[in-house]
Amino acid sequence: MSKSKKDENKQPFKKVLLNNMFLIKLCFKASPALVIFPVLDAVRNQVSIFFEHTVCIGYVLEAAEFGYPFKKVAAAIILLFVCISIGMVFTVWVGDYVRAKEGPKVSKKIKLMLYDKAKELDLECYDNPDYYNEMVLAISEVDKQIDRCIQFLCNFFAGLATFITTGIYFMKKDGLSILFAVGSFLLTFFFMQAYNKLSYKIRVSRNPYERKRDYVKRVFYLPNCAKEMRLNPEVGDILYKDFDKANEEVAGVEKRYAGKHFLMSYVAKYIGNDFFCDVIYIAYLVLRATVWGSLYFSSVAILYNSFGRMKRGLRVFTDTYPFACETSLYVQKIRNFLEYEKKIVSTDGKEPDQCAKEVRVENLSFAYNKTGEMLLKDINLNIKPGEKIALVGYNGAGKTTFVKLLMRLYDPVGGRILMDGNDIKAYEVEKFRRSIGVVFQDFKIFAGTISENVVMDNLSGNEEEKVRDALSDSGLLKRVDKMENGTETYLTTETRDDGVDMSGGESQKLAISRVFYQDAGLMILDEPSSALDPIAEYQLNHAMLTATKDKTVIFISHRLSTTRIADRIIMLENGRVVEEGTHEELLERDGKYAGMWKVQAGAYM
Repeated sequence: MSKSKKDENKQPFKKVLLNNMFLIKLCFKASPALVIFPVLDAVRNQVSIFFEHTVCIGYVLEAAEFGYPFKKVAAAIILLFVCISIGMVFTVWVGDYVRAKEGPKVSKKIKLMLYDKAKELDLECYDNPDYYNEMVLAISEVDKQIDRCIQFLCNFFAGLATFITTGIYFMKKDGLSILFAVGSFLLTFFFMQAYNKLSYKIRVSRNPYERKRDYVKRVFYLPNCAKEMRLNPEVGDILYKDFDKANEEVAGVEKRYAGKHFLMSYVAKYIGNDFFCDVIYIAYLVLRATVWGSLYFSSVAILYNSFGRMKRGLRVFTDTYPFACETSLYVQKIRNFLEYEKKIVSTDGKEPDQCAKEVRVENLSFAYNKTGEMLLKDINLNIKPGEKIALVGYNGAGKTTFVKLLMRLYDPVGGRILMDGNDIKAYEVEKFRRSIGVVFQDFKIFAGTISENVVMDNLSGNEEEKVRDALSDSGLLKRVDKMENGTETYLTTETRDDGVDMSGGESQKLAISRVFYQDAGLMILDEPSSALDPIAEYQLNHAMLTATKDKTVIFISHRLSTTRIADRIIMLENGRVVEEGTHEELLERDGKYAGMWKVQAGAYM
């Protein structure tokens, strides 16, 4: 493990406390009842146990030893029984009602906070494997850490109640017994702290291998992998090997730390607990009762029985604190995630309009890794309002990366982009992105109705006509009208049995409908017809020309038949603009674009 990872595991007491209190405050804000009542029940339970196992049993033993009246003993037992019965009713109410009702409410509220934050993250966070692992771990662990924080509170106050009640009894009967409990406490404390830190280290070390294993597991049941798996059964053999390797790596992590893990557990749980109690302390009590005669036998029995309770009270510092330390390490990841500050922010808060955009690119350079190779190099462009631009080039030329910079999903390493004369960094980020309609080549269809997938927002009930116009412009309306529920047809069968799975071409038309519905001043279509047949592509091209006649449009396409409708074609190669002009002008130059055209056109000659 790296030095930074080791340092991460070292937490001062204040940090442990603040991290646990951070999550507890979130829980309390979402549901005070979920925090208060389990704690009250934990305290009630320990007080009840003290009176039942220490006071009452001690009284009964004394009564037997010294001949107390039966009526007096029976009355004490009946009173205790009534109190315990009432307490158990409270316990059942807390467990079956409060936790069942309020637990999901707290989980939902905190998860929504995480999901809202996930929507705000800069896209570069997903490019960073370390950060992405942290993000996944934070989100996947939140339910468990909520339970752990509530349990931490319950353990703390239950331990405190045990320590106070039993401590008072020990001081009254035999103050020296407390020293034995403290000795057991100190030994267990240090080894349990080391044990929990090692448990966390093992969990983190296993995480990347478990992710590999979970990936293989998903592949075997995800519907979008089913076809490939059946057509290429050899892939299954490869995945089996990956699965076996991941399991071996997980087992290797466990094996590497097994000896140390066992030793810490043995010292903390046996030497620090059972050995002190069953050997050293019992010998001391027998010595006092039989040799010195300073204890009654009834007191010996109760002190021995209560010694375990005193240790459990002291474990508020042995078990509960290391428990809180481990929770703190995970909560810190949740806090890091929630406290992430976006780098893509507005410098001036300007609001864009919906008119056709003028785009000017000046000396634009970009690399995903700032120390890596530049994917875009010193690009200069000027796109007029209402102009239709086709961006072409081979795979890896930088076309999609250029679009991501236009959308401010990333900021350039060098140069700048101006829209309507203003640096795009000056615009309010969310409103700026909404002023641009875009369809990426890796678009997604969500589990929702067709209308929801077009609008991509909450529906108010007044969108039907505009949705139908957008579907008509993309060429999908006739297909939608044939469906039983029309625009209210639910898509994908992942969450609904009556859902509809669209073909690749239909899904692409639906994605393009989003751009038409948005009616933005700048429209960006990344491979808008890659899944369409030639006739559908021809119809879509003309529909796009009609629907976007007063808009600025940027097409990205490998199929050069689409580029013919553009006012100007810009060709990228290795992150640079190598050619620019109309279709006819570029053919006359007989350069790189003409070469691409001849290769594609040759297939039809």
